[in-house]
Amino acid sequence: MSNNSRRAFLKKGLFGLAALPLGMGVLSTQAFASSLPALSEDAPQAAALNYVKVAADASGHAKYQEGQRCDNCMFFKPANNGCSLFPQNSVEPGGWCQSYVQKP
Repeated sequence: MSNNSRRAFLKKGLFGLAALPLGMGVLSTQAFASSLPALSEDAPQAAALNYVKVAADASGHAKYQEGQRCDNCMFFKPANNGCSLFPQNSVEPGGWCQSYVQKP
């Protein structure tokens, strides 16, 4: 009887190990640019942070300085044009928002 128990345990364990990569793919939080909708300037959170798709359009904002763009901000994720501040959306690499922080 202990052999059957051991066999069942090993079968379940091996099945679990084989299914692990599939489960990790399903549960992965990695988002790709094609799956992230573009952030609209009219979205509530974007409007609250004064997000614009073209950084030069923010030239009238008090915090804006020449050369500040999403693609050189510490919150920007180049792998998917994502942003830590807008996790459900992609942002324009040439965009800007008032939460801009220079990459170290």
